[in-house]
Amino acid sequence: MSNGSSNLDFKGRVAIVTGAGGGLGRQHALALAARGAKVVVNDLGGARDGSGGSVSAAQAVVDEIKAAGGEAIANGASVTDFEAVQAMIKEAVDAWGRVDILVNNAGILRDKSFAKMDLADFKLVVDVHLMGAVNCTKAVWALMNEQKYGRIVMTTSSTGLYGNFGQSNYGAAKLALVGLMQTLSIEGAKNDIRVNCLAPTAATRMTEDLFPKEMLEAFRPEAVVPAMLVLAAQDAPNRTVLCAGAGTFEAAHITLTQGAWLGIEADTPEQLAARLSEVTDREGEAVPQSGAAQGANEVAKGMANAKRI
Repeated sequence: MSNGSSNLDFKGRVAIVTGAGGGLGRQHALALAARGAKVVVNDLGGARDGSGGSVSAAQAVVDEIKAAGGEAIANGASVTDFEAVQAMIKEAVDAWGRVDILVNNAGILRDKSFAKMDLADFKLVVDVHLMGAVNCTKAVWALMNEQKYGRIVMTTSSTGLYGNFGQSNYGAAKLALVGLMQTLSIEGAKNDIRVNCLAPTAATRMTEDLFPKEMLEAFRPEAVVPAMLVLAAQDAPNRTVLCAGAGTFEAAHITLTQGAWLGIEADTPEQLAARLSEVTDREGEAVPQSGAAQGANEVAKGMANAKRI
């Protein structure tokens, strides 16, 4: 199959991929470089629980990109260190003049049931996934507004969207990234900054223990890359949660039901309990374009019912 239109051509674009020393991030960096992007390969080089650090993993990916005729630089900043992240952006701008694409991919795991989880492990996972993405996005935000172009990909997860035993910290951080996307996609729209989320299912160093051996091949990280390329492209959507794994692609939505007007009466709590299935009925649910949609629905129903009284 051909590439289709040129919108998946990244020539002249500068991309930063965090956590790109291995697994999914490495595949993202290689794919962007293969399609013409200049890539900052960022990786702290730590263990999957976030301990330790070495730039050698990132450098190996840079060497691979250069050997294939591409351009790349290695960066060992921790995404939790805002000053180091700012220095990384400066390094990209000094080398290539701009930053067009940011793929927030860096992450760690500290899995345990909530009952057994240490709060320090909860906080660290939130710091890396959520604040790491916030730091990197904040560091490129003014630049992307100034150049009136930006493509930002947050890495969310089915754990954040739907839950997974033993991953309350990871899930909380991953759904927070969807919330971050919702507002940034509104704020960035006027200057063509498009912000999207990718929910990958992939067997990498971070997740290999979760997959049966026979599924490891199907869920190789390369299968997720097409979704990243579409979200990072010139013709990317805005505020889309794209899910990808083993050759299948889906979209996830946060919806609002039609609901029911119950008024503000002494027995409204009892009414709500009795009619909860009506309130949660998904018939005619919508995907709001902003948080104002909830209030608008409530006001409309309230006014319609006020006229009946």
